[in-house]
Amino acid sequence: MGRKFFVGGNWKCNGTTEEVKKIVNVLNEGQVPSQDVVEVVISPPFVFLPVVKDLLRPDFHVAAQNCWVKKGGAFTGEVSAEMLLNLGIPWVILGHSERRLILNESNEFVGDKVKYALSQGLKVIACVGETLEQREAGSTMDVVASQTKAIAERVSDWSNIVLAYEPVWAIGTGKVATPAQAQEVHSELRKWLHANTSPEVAATTRIIYGGISSYLSLMRNFLYTAFQLFCNVQHD
Repeated sequence: MGRKFFVGGNWKCNGTTEEVKKIVNVLNEGQVPSQDVVEVVISPPFVFLPVVKDLLRPDFHVAAQNCWVKKGGAFTGEVSAEMLLNLGIPWVILGHSERRLILNESNEFVGDKVKYALSQGLKVIACVGETLEQREAGSTMDVVASQTKAIAERVSDWSNIVLAYEPVWAIGTGKVATPAQAQEVHSELRKWLHANTSPEVAATTRIIYGGISSYLSLMRNFLYTAFQLFCNVQHD
């Protein structure tokens, strides 16, 4: 059986309550294949998770954009995996490049977060990707392999992980990786998983491409252009 298609939309730090409701209405009217064929997950800012979950069609799912590395406590501003589960949120994005670069989250820290989130029952979209300088230096695979290795050292069951290759140079720059560039990294990542985890993990783990889109364009094209892009790139 082939890997199920996966389409994800990260809204980042954008939106108001009214804007979010309008976006959800657009998504609810979209024509997409059944859940047996494609899994659709959207990730609004944390404050909008409850309203999105309540209004969103039941065959689409919701992801948080981050969660803490351990159980809650005296960690001001953080959100725990347990809190997300309490809200009925099944997915979380971890290791996004903006958190790696701006907030200095290390590979090891991201690996720990993935391990804890999975242990609590969340599904994880784990992000990897290189900067422009790293790509131009020819170290793309060294970078994404190191990022993936930090997860593999802590996780044995990959059934609830989607690996998102998001080149940093294609986020907020107006540049987008070509299908060939994304496919090359996907192929190398799958080879890495085969050699360093297991053939089964390599064969079954979904690897997607993530890049930037303007806010309005993202909403307009999410169910159409993005669907085709993610589906064409994922099956490497």
